[in-house]
Amino acid sequence: MLPQEIFSLLTLFCVFRASVSVLDEDDDYDLMYVNLDNEIEGPVLGTEETSCDCQREHTEWDKLFIMLENSQMKENMMLQAMDEVLKVDLAALKAELSQLTASLAGTFAATTEKLTSRIMSQMEQVLTRNCDHAEEAKRLQESEQGKVLEHILMLSHNVSARLGRLESAWLRRSQAEAQETALQQDKFSPSRGDSLIWNSLWKELQQTRADLQASQRWAAQHLLPAGCETAILFPMRSKKIFGSVHPTAGMSLRSFTACIWIKATEALDKTIVFSYGTKFNPYEIQLYLSQESAVLVVGGDQHKLAAKNVVVPGKWIHLCGAWSSENGSASLWVKGELAASALDVANAHTIPDGGILQIGQEKNGCCIGGGFDEALAFSGKLTGFNLWDRVLSAREIAAQSGEDACSTRGNVVGWGVTEVLPYGGAQYVS
Repeated sequence: MLPQEIFSLLTLFCVFRASVSVLDEDDDYDLMYVNLDNEIEGPVLGTEETSCDCQREHTEWDKLFIMLENSQMKENMMLQAMDEVLKVDLAALKAELSQLTASLAGTFAATTEKLTSRIMSQMEQVLTRNCDHAEEAKRLQESEQGKVLEHILMLSHNVSARLGRLESAWLRRSQAEAQETALQQDKFSPSRGDSLIWNSLWKELQQTRADLQASQRWAAQHLLPAGCETAILFPMRSKKIFGSVHPTAGMSLRSFTACIWIKATEALDKTIVFSYGTKFNPYEIQLYLSQESAVLVVGGDQHKLAAKNVVVPGKWIHLCGAWSSENGSASLWVKGELAASALDVANAHTIPDGGILQIGQEKNGCCIGGGFDEALAFSGKLTGFNLWDRVLSAREIAAQSGEDACSTRGNVVGWGVTEVLPYGGAQYVS
């Protein structure tokens, strides 16, 4: 048995011989061999030049090593060329991917923006429709409630009339019985039990009448204040909805008292109840709501008086504002009671004539039908607007909020007498 090293050497030699035999069979094979040893080795200074035979024939081992070197060089060149090609391709692919990413990002952003805009537009349309439906439902509900209250009020009046007839019949019968008792005391005198029954019925009738009167007052309060037959409805806040007032007398005033019934749907930071102004000063007289407060302005926005926590949306409330230029005394009254007062409010000022008086909006004095702000508009109902050219007494102001509130009329503006023209959807209701 040969050793392992000898076996490996023999195997390599056999392979080498096979390669040489293949090379020898090819007559056209011409290998340009460069004697690297002779190229590297050259004449050395101080020594004799040695001649080399460059045309000597290569041995099988030289040819094998040359072939191996050429193969390795070709492999390295191929690997280098492939590496360069891969780098160029990768750079081009990266640039294309970056361009594609930028294009997709732009397209995605534009698509997202369009989709978001479309969704927001649809949501706004849906919200607008819902708001319109809610307002319509609210108006229908208020209308139905008003009809029901009117029906209840009519029934109560009918029942009250029937009770009145029963009381009259009862009184006539009592008088007839008294006359019969005087004529035939023993024969036709009612027994004690009958008297108790009649007395009980009489008390029950009186209690029923009192309950009916209370229900009538409640129903009238929810429909219109007692004694007021009509009101002006402001269905929504709008710069086109207002009421124009044409005073009976001139508006040159050194004192005044203004009273009005209001039922506000909502009160914002400044919701105008009524306003009088001229071209030079749009804020001569104003009564407006500020959230839960009522504010009276005389002679300009710097002269005002406020009563806090007096406004309740959806409920009727009676407001009066009084002012005198003698000492600048101003007062605000709510439901016939003093709510706020102050001195030196526009002291010695005179309200000039020739201005514009309106309800539900303020006028800046520039032109007819212009200068309105939707945020200042009044929404709800108002009635019983009266204006005097003097300061009313506490008793007179208290009477304005009583059962006959609309029966008393001012001498400058009298509700039911002075012309009040509604515009832009404002309308009279009863």
